[in-house]
Amino acid sequence: MSQPSAPRKPRGRPPRISREEVVETARRIIDTEGVDRLTMRRLATEIGSTPMALYHHVRNKEELLVLLLDDYAARTLQRPELPAEPRERVVVAAATIHEALAACPWIVEVLTADDLMSTSALWFVEQIVDGLIRCGLSPEQAVHGYRAIWYYTAGEIVVRRTATRRRTDDDRPTYREQVFAALDPTELPRLAQVANAWAPLTAEDTYAPGLRALVDGLLVTR
Repeated sequence: MSQPSAPRKPRGRPPRISREEVVETARRIIDTEGVDRLTMRRLATEIGSTPMALYHHVRNKEELLVLLLDDYAARTLQRPELPAEPRERVVVAAATIHEALAACPWIVEVLTADDLMSTSALWFVEQIVDGLIRCGLSPEQAVHGYRAIWYYTAGEIVVRRTATRRRTDDDRPTYREQVFAALDPTELPRLAQVANAWAPLTAEDTYAPGLRALVDGLLVTR
């Protein structure tokens, strides 16, 4: 008498996955290969699932990047002890954001997507906007002020990261170095005067004093 066969498992059904696994795998791809190599199809392959299964957790790559930003912010953005003085509170909150983002090698590549914002970072945005209002700006001016601070912060990270990567990948003189070497001091006397010091000067980390100057300038408008 033949034994009853074991029930067959349905074919083609992808393994059950969690949002945490999706985020962890996506972060690993970005850390090792860069954000450009992250696609829904690639992510599904790494997990051993299908792109359709991923859509139960994230609608598209942009939402996935938001999850990655939120995950990174939740793990690294520690709320500092803020000063009582509102201007200093703005500076400390912005500097904390800058420090956390600059330490992440891939984050600079998605910072230019202006609508991508981590919910874990909203507390810092609140401190900046509130600090500007307490310094005398209207709510509308405070929002504009926050945007100026954010653009300065993101732009500084993007430019510095790109320059560092270029110097690492190619040790040949840059186009700027070639141009500066041939400056005509009669036409561009100031640039010719600082031409030799331009590279080391622009490589210096001037984010903090620049941030304070920016905040001071914003408060002049009140």
